[in-house]
Amino acid sequence: MRAQVDQEKQQVRERVWGLLDASRAVLDDTAHGRIPNFKGSETAAERLAELEPWHNARFIKAVPDKAQLPVRARALAEGKTVFMAVPKLADLCPFYLLDPTALPVPPREAASSKIAATVAPRVGVAGLQPVDVVVVGSVAVNRAGVRIGKGAGYSDLEFAFLMEAGLISDRTVVVSTVHSLQVLDEDLPATDHDFGVDLIVTPDEVISCTSPHRPSGLVWEHLDAQKIASIPVLEAQAAAKGR
Repeated sequence: MRAQVDQEKQQVRERVWGLLDASRAVLDDTAHGRIPNFKGSETAAERLAELEPWHNARFIKAVPDKAQLPVRARALAEGKTVFMAVPKLADLCPFYLLDPTALPVPPREAASSKIAATVAPRVGVAGLQPVDVVVVGSVAVNRAGVRIGKGAGYSDLEFAFLMEAGLISDRTVVVSTVHSLQVLDEDLPATDHDFGVDLIVTPDEVISCTSPHRPSGLVWEHLDAQKIASIPVLEAQAAAKGR
């Protein structure tokens, strides 16, 4: 069953990547194989910054993808603290803590994943604060808030870590910034470990999603030994639980 869902997700990815490339809607050579670095990401960030949940937020959890760089930069410029995942969660302290009061470089530079790695301390879940807004990238998303990422599963794992730690709650607003071509008017495949989004922000509109799915935490049955071994914090949790 899960293999079939994974196959269906990949079919959606390939279709959306191809559509973005054909429409010249990305800033990179191709959209394929990644979270699309879509044209208009700056405008989408501006549109997000007009929303009340953003105004009220103090702590932002954001992915390190290029498409969400304008959102991270705006957050830091506005004095918000940003937590950004270490690529592939490849550290026992898998988050960069970007404190706007302690940055040695301008917000736009600090928001870059490469520069953040050199200027921001790495912290574990215990070093974070309750998250007000989660910002994620997507390959595809529908108006019900079901999203499909690039297939690596790291965003879902980050989300699960923070859910289990009580740092993401029902009051946390989950947002994905995407190109309008990434918003699909169709049902999308999903599994129990996939989280949904509350808001979709494109350069053209804001879409509110009703009752998006949120997992309660890690779904260990969906993690194979290779994935667990590749992520230090996951391996440590597995050992603590005797898995």
